[in-house]
Amino acid sequence: MLYTKCIFHNVENSDGTRISVMSRHTLNDGITPDPRITAATFEEWIPELAPPLKLVGDYYHRNLAWADFERRYLEHLSQTDVSSLVSTLAKRSLSNDITLLCVEETPECCHRRLLAEECQKYEPTLSIEHR
Repeated sequence: MLYTKCIFHNVENSDGTRISVMSRHTLNDGITPDPRITAATFEEWIPELAPPLKLVGDYYHRNLAWADFERRYLEHLSQTDVSSLVSTLAKRSLSNDITLLCVEETPECCHRRLLAEECQKYEPTLSIEHR
């Protein structure tokens, strides 16, 4: 099972392996560590599955519509080195519960939803639940 969740939501036993798919664990200044994100918040960190920093910046500074962000992020996921990580994650999720974590409160406009859906393309029987 593959779950998605805000990294600030409570840790639950049913989360399985909690994987941060964020590019950084800092406050908005990009430098100061976010005190809410600690070693207890996640078990693995795969920043290669995060959107590139320029893409995130363009979206958050309102220079990019969600549809354009989505298209560019999916292009990022299709790069050979990144797509192999997606494939591996999808396979892992078939036999182990995994929760993808990011800062967005809901999955609608969050890359973790797109990543989960991309995993499902590699493993069509994979179930996804957004928490």
